[in-house]
Amino acid sequence: MTRRIVQGVPVPSWPMRAFKGVVLLVFCAVVILPFVGVISTSVAPNKQINESGGLVLLPDSVNFAAYKSLFAGGVVTRALFVSIFVTVIGTLLSLTVSCLLAYALSRPGFSAGRPILLIVLFSMLFSPGIIPMYLVVKGAGLLDSLWALIVPTMVSAFNVIVLRAFFSNLPGEITESARIDGAGELKTFGYIVLPLSKAVLSVIGLFYAVSYWNAFFGALLYLNDSKLWPLQLVLRTYVINDTQLGSADLGTELLPPQASIQMAILVISIVPILLVYPFLQRHFAKGVLTGAVKG
Repeated sequence: MTRRIVQGVPVPSWPMRAFKGVVLLVFCAVVILPFVGVISTSVAPNKQINESGGLVLLPDSVNFAAYKSLFAGGVVTRALFVSIFVTVIGTLLSLTVSCLLAYALSRPGFSAGRPILLIVLFSMLFSPGIIPMYLVVKGAGLLDSLWALIVPTMVSAFNVIVLRAFFSNLPGEITESARIDGAGELKTFGYIVLPLSKAVLSVIGLFYAVSYWNAFFGALLYLNDSKLWPLQLVLRTYVINDTQLGSADLGTELLPPQASIQMAILVISIVPILLVYPFLQRHFAKGVLTGAVKG
């Protein structure tokens, strides 16, 4: 069977296109079905969850008892606000510090740029152990503080390298014209470089936000006060310890099945990132590829 050629590019035959379509549908189903099962189980009736063994794909009816129980208890609501605070503040601080460091390393006239770059690369290859990091956090007085979830992971070496590569690839004529007009480094960075870096900033911001949102190990190490726990640690603690986090005012017989509450917490922890990601998706490929062309 001969292959058609469109504008010099060979086009696969229809059996091959059909095969690729089937394979793509199978992979999409493998990715989507677990999410459907999590959401369906969180809103499925109690009887159907018990009869199905804990996982429901198509609920007979919609029941929000698990969500009402979680938010009525107050634990999940408090943890949700903690996670939002850590994610928003941590992402803003990480972007600020990483951009300033990457821009400084990208300037050819910065004499200390090479030694600092080697230190950044060294930190990417060799990470500190748990005990040294705990001693540093303790020595800084950050135990039982939300800043313990932000400061130790504020700067990612990989993200700094991507930002540095992006800033290095910007046309030098733009910054030179800004200097001729009398702009200093900070003004050039704020008014010229940052507006041209929206794509890579969106991607790096998404990396930092997902990292802060999903982090639980730092909270497990540094936070003894359960009132400061983020949502991911509450989810982990609930699943492992098999405890009810619902309202104390609800009778035990009125509480939803444990599987329903687990899935409801999982949905609550996933939804914020899913809502943010579509707005940054169009910048994702451009930001990563542009920032990784040279380095």
